[in-house]
Amino acid sequence: MKLAVFISGGGTTLHNLIQKRNDGQLDVDFELVISSNPNAGGLKYAEQSNINHQNVLRKDFSDAESYRDAMFAPCRKADVDYVLMGGFLQHVLIPADFTHRVLNIHPALIPSFCGKSFYGRHVHEAVIAYGAKVSGCTVHFVDDQYDHGPILLQQVVPVEKNDTPEQLADRVFAAECEAYPEAIRLLKTGRVRIVGRQVTW
Repeated sequence: MKLAVFISGGGTTLHNLIQKRNDGQLDVDFELVISSNPNAGGLKYAEQSNINHQNVLRKDFSDAESYRDAMFAPCRKADVDYVLMGGFLQHVLIPADFTHRVLNIHPALIPSFCGKSFYGRHVHEAVIAYGAKVSGCTVHFVDDQYDHGPILLQQVVPVEKNDTPEQLADRVFAAECEAYPEAIRLLKTGRVRIVGRQVTW
């Protein structure tokens, strides 16, 4: 399976996936990393692993369609099977030929605590402020709305008494480190089927 990864920041998700591959737990090839931020720390992981990488900046494009085309043209050229979003903070439209071929991992249990303003620490602060007893992560297919596409899998973690956002974030990220590779393994089986919002395998 050939993958591209979209990033914006530190690249912890990318780093985890590379480690899983290097440890023999994930049979994939990372063909391409595209960053929305030229200073993204995650670019160093692409460099260290000799993965082709480039920056595509939203501000360089006048409309959503031209930005979409610039993001996905390199993916087509690299002939990737799937695109993974890992801490990718830009909104990008999904072209028709990549329908159900773009995945994201969100640090909460969609449909709760998701949408345009819910990312990173903001998610965990909101979960704690609401008094939720559980949180977790969601791997979903990406469509043209924030955190909206069909859900492939979810993993639950407890919200502990007196949790700080950082403590909850660490627990959720540990779940993410297992959930995203598991989602990729499910796709590799070829058994995943999507009908409307229902995903089965």
